[in-house]
Amino acid sequence: MKYSSRNKNYQNEACYESFICKNCGQMVVPEGAGSHHRNHCPNCLSSVHVDHLPGDRAANCGGIMEPISVWVKKNGEWAIIFRCSKCGHLSPNRIAADDNPLKLMSIALGPLARPAFPLHEIGGGRHEL
Repeated sequence: MKYSSRNKNYQNEACYESFICKNCGQMVVPEGAGSHHRNHCPNCLSSVHVDHLPGDRAANCGGIMEPISVWVKKNGEWAIIFRCSKCGHLSPNRIAADDNPLKLMSIALGPLARPAFPLHEIGGGRHEL
């Protein structure tokens, strides 16, 4: 994703910039996000590591932020957990109104599809919670 103003700070002002996603190449426009801060591609859900704090544009890393998980906040709103492919930085970001619902569900169901334990051992003995 290319940002035209790396020195701009979007912590206190809206960001209406369009960009081309560095991961999938789709043109991303601010319309449809449902907020004043478009920060990831609605198609592949990837972003770019440009912030230390949301909107500050202070990070010089530039790595692709991969969507690795979702988090459901106390109020029921979903957020995407991103990990930078270059430096490993983790950060959450709320979903946008036009995010790809199949991609969101795929990320949410990932741990169920790839459990950390062998499924064939479930039910073979008594398991207490």
